[in-house]
Amino acid sequence: MPEGPEVPLSGLRLPRVKPEHRAYRTVDGNVRIGSVVYGIGAEVADPDGWIWTLTETLDGTRGPLDAVTEVLTRHPGLEQGLVTQAMRDLYEAGFLEDAGAELPEGLTGEDHVRYSRGVTLLRWMDLSPRPTTWELQARLRSARVLLLGLGGTGGFAAQGLVASGVGRMHCVDGDVVELSNLNRQPLYRESDIGRPKAEAAAEALRALDSRAALTTERREVRGADDLAALLAPGYDLLLLCADRPPEVRRWANRVCLATGTPWLDAGYRGPLVTVGVHVPGRGACWECHRAGDVDRRDLRLAAGQDEEVASPRMDWNPVNAVTAGLSGHLLTHAALALLTGVPRMEPGFRFGLNLMTLAEPVEERYGRRADCPACGTPPG
Repeated sequence: MPEGPEVPLSGLRLPRVKPEHRAYRTVDGNVRIGSVVYGIGAEVADPDGWIWTLTETLDGTRGPLDAVTEVLTRHPGLEQGLVTQAMRDLYEAGFLEDAGAELPEGLTGEDHVRYSRGVTLLRWMDLSPRPTTWELQARLRSARVLLLGLGGTGGFAAQGLVASGVGRMHCVDGDVVELSNLNRQPLYRESDIGRPKAEAAAEALRALDSRAALTTERREVRGADDLAALLAPGYDLLLLCADRPPEVRRWANRVCLATGTPWLDAGYRGPLVTVGVHVPGRGACWECHRAGDVDRRDLRLAAGQDEEVASPRMDWNPVNAVTAGLSGHLLTHAALALLTGVPRMEPGFRFGLNLMTLAEPVEERYGRRADCPACGTPPG
């Protein structure tokens, strides 16, 4: 390499500011870069104007060495160490990408077209330095997901994950399509009535992406052992979209703690739609969270009454395409975040929306409980 300023971005051939993070100047001369309004940007004082020159120079047409040299040429007397450090800071903050990066192994030209919009969004939200923004799509291609329940929430989630490029997905459901499903399960058609959901879903999802490594299974989960058997092949993530039998979330919590499998659950209760994010060893488990939620609600139940009476179960959970779709889409977002690391998400919480108010989102986060029967410290 010729002598000159230190090259701060090893492996990046043509560094450029991500288009979504394009810089601009404020009236007081500062430089804003990134999406400040979304909380993923920065504002930098620039009294001498060279920071602005650097952001303009990082346009993907020159290498790191040439970019530094250009700034030094336009600002004589500037210390080259300041420029190289500034470029390094921009890279470490996630504002730069390599305009000359090739697709990672396993991705094709068709993938470049199919996933171009999704990769752009991931690039926007990604605040980690990486040589190619397509690295995250490659992570999705290699991901293995088990989805349990192909109803309203599960149907929307399955569509979203297949469309997003998740590499391998196994979907399990024991029901058949009924007329009453069609108000909130657009994965199915009238012609599917009477067919097993697993069969009809496989057809619809393969029509969305014929290359998807997708398998489906008509099967009822009747206990923790059934769930453990389904997880036995090894998955990166379990998506629990089933609400029957009522114990299924407790089973999932115990089995996933035992296997170290991250898992998500989502659903709707009237106008409230939520998703829970659980990763063994990171934050509260589902049972910790459930206990914390009971404490928060201060139910003041009379003696002898179970806490379930405060949230009675009905023969049919009231739902339409909006509540089912929102829960499924929130689940898909959380799944993509765990699989790619973008956006960064600290597990052990539940997030949702209350359609009665459409005000602040609902977020519940509780710490791990020492007395939790699932993940607490056993008495010694």
